[in-house]
This record gives sequence, structure tokens and C-alpha cells, in this order.
Amino acid sequence: MKTSNNTVLITGGGTGIGFCIAEEFVKSGNEVIICGRREEKLKEAKEKLPDISTKVCDVSSAKDREELFRWVTTKFNGINVLVNNAGVQRMIDFKKGAAELAKHENEVEINLTAAIQLAAYFIPGLMQREEAAIVNISSGLAFIPLAIMPIYCATKAALHSFSISLRHQLKDTSVKVFEVIPPTVDTELDKGTRDLRNMTYRGIPPSEVAAAMLKSLAVDEYECLVGQAKNLMEASRANFAEQFGRMNH
Repeated sequence: MKTSNNTVLITGGGTGIGFCIAEEFVKSGNEVIICGRREEKLKEAKEKLPDISTKVCDVSSAKDREELFRWVTTKFNGINVLVNNAGVQRMIDFKKGAAELAKHENEVEINLTAAIQLAAYFIPGLMQREEAAIVNISSGLAFIPLAIMPIYCATKAALHSFSISLRHQLKDTSVKVFEVIPPTVDTELDKGTRDLRNMTYRGIPPSEVAAAMLKSLAVDEYECLVGQAKNLMEASRANFAEQFGRMNH
């Protein structure tokens, strides 16, 4: 997959991994569009990367997803890379019932449904490009979950499965499907749950994930396992119960 002269859309691109991915693509000579819910974060990203284009969009909203697709395909010619990065992570205790679930953002819509819906919108157009890609950002927790974050882990496991199936469906087209699988990353995403769990380890810098992703695209490495995520995948296959018990002790 070429890593320059692309037109790239990144969801959740205002901060964290998404912003670092935008930065890497800009440095490599690509046209970059980012979207996110918080206009102030998009403005900050634009100040740091003046060449990017930004769009306020809440990907948990079906209406916003459709509007994003129409805006991107109307304003930009030849989009050929979609990066499904937007995500939220919440600690949810199901012993507290439905009220506990209702007070949190919809992780299923943001982490999974948005990626599926945006793929469905963009794939027909992507297939018209000489070379195109969908990049899904999942997690090492797709393989061994943390039980205190059940929905986040479930959505990432589903995104991993979806990536495999989508890759198979598109194998005879120009669209390549990549999955980037990070370990714990030092971003806003994990900060709240990390503090509640009294964790001192902050994780790897998001720039490391972005750099690994670009390297994987360049050599068509469809599953990009970053850092300790590789150990989680291997442990899930070798001795899931033991590793699950250790992580959830």
C-alpha cells in the first residue's frame, strides 16, 4: 500500500492515536481529513497541522455519519483511505442494572457501529480507486478482556472479527483492510479507567502506534500488533484462562 499521495479520512482525529495518525500521514505527503465531536479539539489539531481539513461529527449518530460521508465525498476528490479510530472506553458494572448502562456514552455505536456503517458508505467508492484501504483501530483487549470494561472489550473483539471478514470479502478488489492492534496507550481514552484502577503505567505514546501503522501499510502487514498487544494475542491462544485470571485478579 502506498503511504503518500492518498486522501485520508480519520475518525476521532483530534486527539490521541487519531491525531498522531493524522500527523504521520501529513508528514508522508497525504491529504488528511479528521473528524471529532469536540470542535475545540479540532481547532487545536488544525493549529498544529494547518494543512488538515476538519469536520465536527459525532459518529455515534447515524445522521452525523451520513452527513460526514456526503460532505467528504462532495468536497474531496478521490478519498482512498478510511481510518476508523474513534472510540470510548468505560467501566460499567452490570450488577447495578440498566441505569448504570444508560448514564454512559453508547460504546457500541461509537466503537463498532460507526466503523461498520462508514465502511458500508465508503467501500463502493473505494473500490473505484486504483489503491485503497480501510484501517480499523482495535485493541489487545479484543483477545483477553478486562471484565470491568465489558462493552469496550466486546466491541474491539467484534471489530477484529469484522476486519477479518471484510478483508476476505474485499480480497479481489483494490481495497485492503488493515487492523491496528495497540496495547495500553497514553491517551485520554484510558486515563479515567486507569486512574480508577490505581495504575501508574501510562502506556506507550500514541505516536508509536501511528508510526507502526504506517510501516504496516507500506508492507501490506494486515494485522499490525503493537508492543504488548502481540503478547496478549499469543497468550489468548496458548492459555486464555490463566492470562484472563491474571489480568482480572
